Amino acid sequence: MIVFGIIKRNGLVKAEPIPAHDRASIMQVIQAQSREGSLYYTDEWQTYATLRLRGDHVVIRKEKGRPVGRYHINGIEGFWSYAKNWLYPYRGVPKNFFHLYLGETCYRFNHRDEDLKPLIIKLLKSTALDRIQQNLVQLD
Repeated sequence: MIVFGIIKRNGLVKAEPIPAHDRASIMQVIQAQSREGSLYYTDEWQTYATLRLRGDHVVIRKEKGRPVGRYHINGIEGFWSYAKNWLYPYRGVPKNFFHLYLGETCYRFNHRDEDLKPLIIKLLKSTALDRIQQNLVQLD
């Protein structure tokens, strides 16, 4: 399973499984999650080269695994570390439910400095039961 993630300027993470590790899949998510004219910080992967057509693009070069210069992508790297630690105890999850585990991980990361109990109660009260059940299984 391939997962792609974006951390936005407000610090919120969006991550989702993608069908392939290719330019079309990556650009589809980027176009859905960002506006034209945005500023993008990425690593050196060639797929990101066309981002300069959507906005400003800063390539973060690394030497021995560390960023060179004053720019970095530590925000999204921090999320991947958080996600791996959060999901590790499960020792794998069923593929058709992975998007739910990933969604929960993103939600927890985005609200990591808040008490989750009132947030979840509010979310459950404002979401119709039939809408919750529709999202439980993602069909391939």
